This record gives sequence, structure tokens and C-alpha cells, in this order.
Amino acid sequence: MSLVNSRTVELWKNFMPRRNEIFGVVSTDLFHLQIFNSFFNYNNLDPAEEFERWAAVEVFDFHSIPAGMESYLLRGGLYAVFFHKGLASEFQQTFDRIYRHWLPSSPYALDRREHFELLGEKYKNNHPDSEEEIWVPIKERH
Repeated sequence: MSLVNSRTVELWKNFMPRRNEIFGVVSTDLFHLQIFNSFFNYNNLDPAEEFERWAAVEVFDFHSIPAGMESYLLRGGLYAVFFHKGLASEFQQTFDRIYRHWLPSSPYALDRREHFELLGEKYKNNHPDSEEEIWVPIKERH
């Protein structure tokens, strides 16, 4: 999908009713994963550029994947973790603080790996008290 052709609501509407079919789930946490085809540049985003988006849960192993679902193994590495509290409509402000303020002044650079949000026990889909973690892939600047 892309930012202008977002199918995020459809993705989660298809995933949530089927998540109980997944065997070996580690916790109730949900993962909203983005995999970009080119280097992610927040200050110069092309809203039409396509990328992969996943709705996921963490599992112990990949031995029993339900039909119509796929497994994905994160590459791992160093991440900066930020917290967003509030409505989804306020998410842009949190992203601005991360990518326009924190990252340029930090000793880190953006790494070309998966970006994701962890929707844990404090996540309350589009509620003012909702909280989620934003995991940004980083590496030390050279």
C-alpha cells in the first residue's frame, strides 16, 4: 500500500477476527509493521510510494501458520523506542518530534530496517488515553 492508497483499516479488519487462529502466541501485544522499499526519508516522503504493511503478533515458532497468513522474522538491531499517547489523528505530531527534532540532534541515523508500532495493553484504538510504542530502526552515525 501507500500513504495515499492506505488499506490499513482493511488490513486490521481482516486480521483481528482471525488472530485467535494463530498458535503459539507469546502475548496479547499487536504489531503494526512497515517495510519500505527505498530508504525512508520523513522530510521528503512520496505519499504515492508503495511499501509493505503488516498486522502481526509474536509467536514462539512458525510451525503452524493459518491459511492465508504468512510468517515474518524481524531482522533485529538497534531501535529507539518512543511513546505516543492520544488519538491517531495526533500521531503526526509524535512523528514530527521523532524525525524532525530528536533524530537529527541525536548521535544516531535512521537504519534501513523494519519500522513498527507495538500496540500493547494500554492501546485503546483511537481513544484519547490510548498509548503505543513507536520503534524506529537506528544505527550509530559515522
